[in-house]
Amino acid sequence: MLIAIVAVVMAGSIGLAVWAGRSTRGGGISEFLVGGRSFPAWLVYFLAVGEVYSIGTMIGFPSGIYAHGASYGIWFLGYILLAYSLGYFLAPLVWRAAKRYDAMTVPDVFGRHFGSRRLELITCVTMLIALVPWGQYQFIGLQVVLSNLGLRLDPVQCVVLAGIVAFVYIAVSGVRSPAFVSILKDLFMLLGVVLVGVAVVIAAGGTAKVSGPEVLSAAQTTMGGSELTFAMTTILFQSIVFYLGFGGAYVFPARSERAVKSSTVWMPMYMLIYPFLVLAAYYGVRAHPDLKNPNTVFMVTAKGLLPDWLLGLVAAGAALSGVLVLAATALTIGGMVCRNLAPNVPAAAQRRWTVVAVASFLVLAAVLTLVASTLMLTILNLTYNLLAQVVPGWLAILFVRRVRTAAVAAGMIAGVLTAIALYVTGATFGGFNAGLVSLGVNLAVVVAWSLVKPDVARAPVARSAESAPAAEAVPSLSTSSG
Repeated sequence: MLIAIVAVVMAGSIGLAVWAGRSTRGGGISEFLVGGRSFPAWLVYFLAVGEVYSIGTMIGFPSGIYAHGASYGIWFLGYILLAYSLGYFLAPLVWRAAKRYDAMTVPDVFGRHFGSRRLELITCVTMLIALVPWGQYQFIGLQVVLSNLGLRLDPVQCVVLAGIVAFVYIAVSGVRSPAFVSILKDLFMLLGVVLVGVAVVIAAGGTAKVSGPEVLSAAQTTMGGSELTFAMTTILFQSIVFYLGFGGAYVFPARSERAVKSSTVWMPMYMLIYPFLVLAAYYGVRAHPDLKNPNTVFMVTAKGLLPDWLLGLVAAGAALSGVLVLAATALTIGGMVCRNLAPNVPAAAQRRWTVVAVASFLVLAAVLTLVASTLMLTILNLTYNLLAQVVPGWLAILFVRRVRTAAVAAGMIAGVLTAIALYVTGATFGGFNAGLVSLGVNLAVVVAWSLVKPDVARAPVARSAESAPAAEAVPSLSTSSG
């Protein structure tokens, strides 16, 4: 029954992906990567939450509370809420920049705004280093979730099937597949999380028996000292990176700034799932106190409380979450490889070669999952810290007139090296988020260099009208300044 439910849902998602691309067969690279910049607000909403709330939401959030108590939940919820507030103002400007430069990837924007092929390459490499482990983590998450829910698939079968489904999503209709499949994924993910949360309350005899003061120790519900410092600095850091690091993938396809802004208004509604995840985590603290791997707490709780057919719905939601984010990440990586990393790929061939790059990434990620997953997991923690290094460049593009191209490039390199060094050495700074430190180094380089040697004036995107013609705003890449 469990396998049958998951199989039917995954087959339905492939059918939905094919339907989504029914009218776009043979479309160009713009249609493939950004949907021809035509998505209405409701579709931008589903694309965004589909990519943001991944399989890590189902396993990472409960496991963090299980292992670290309230501090994890507070910064996790806090950064998302702050990110939505910032996104209301920043996300439309990110879309405006993409529209102004007819950009389909973030490195497109950087290279065309500053007129620098070198900066385009540096931005591309930085984002590839950050996103490859993020995509590969979806494979690992699928293995963890499905094996603990009792789905009888060995690691090789799980990885191969996930890779095939993710490739089909992208091959048939590009970005439209993740957008429309997100609707189905959200339905099953929400259903699965709510089912487990309700089952926990029924099994425990009320919410007070799950999260009340007589059940949980003070260490699990309070925080202070370095934990508080980490929570506050992480809320600030990750809320900034949320749209300026990850945002291009789900902002660029919108049809207008108004569509982007409208979609952000409704995104906090998705956070209604978190109380159910908190209940599952705290129930696991009491019912399963000695789990060797905290990442399994949600699945172990679900398996212990739900009948097989309901467990199938949970497994389907988890599988869709992982495969969807895997597909969207593969598309982002494929687009950057063909448009920004590889030189001189003709526009007519970019869609075809993007599909090849997507397939290559999925094969590589699958192999790494099977033979070197531990190594990749150690790198995963760097994803946010590395993506943060494009933030100063975005701020310059959106708001500042005289930032030197060389300063942005040097700051990005300095930030990446600092992030890696802090991760390798394990420096803690009294709980201060290491990503914020590396971002600070990046900003310091950009600001100091630009103050000492200002560049020629460029019109910041925030000061231009939404309808500004792209052709008038794109500087020649042959006139690199530094």
